[in-house]
Amino acid sequence: MIKKNIILLSLLFFFNSCGFSPIYLTNKNVNFSIEQADYIGDRELNNFLKVNLNKYKNKKLDNKILIEINSEYKKKILSNDSAGEVTNYQLEANVVILIKNTNKIIKIYENSIMKNMANKFEEERHERYIKQNFASSITNKLISELIIN
Repeated sequence: MIKKNIILLSLLFFFNSCGFSPIYLTNKNVNFSIEQADYIGDRELNNFLKVNLNKYKNKKLDNKILIEINSEYKKKILSNDSAGEVTNYQLEANVVILIKNTNKIIKIYENSIMKNMANKFEEERHERYIKQNFASSITNKLISELIIN
């Protein structure tokens, strides 16, 4: 029993200090500020993107980036059951980002499959949650692209 506890504690200390840290936890290499962003397309997805990108608005930095975001969101019927009722949806977000300073275009595509729910309120809430995840993923990919360049 004591050996098991000692092994468990040593493994705990070993894995605790292995140096793992999430990539997107803090972006210390951010040397730019997203000053102006124009949003075209799906309003709800754009609002989530705007909230996520406001974190990168810093008045102190000189490297100011101007972007234009064109988003498109689709909810397609993926499959039906034998009675003709929808069972699965394909949710797609296609975002084209134009960096006005360099005229560079970044295209980001996200998709997910969502099951049909009997409770439509819960289904809408789940779809909204998926849109928030899309926006978070798109923002992380955009920031990573801007850091690299």
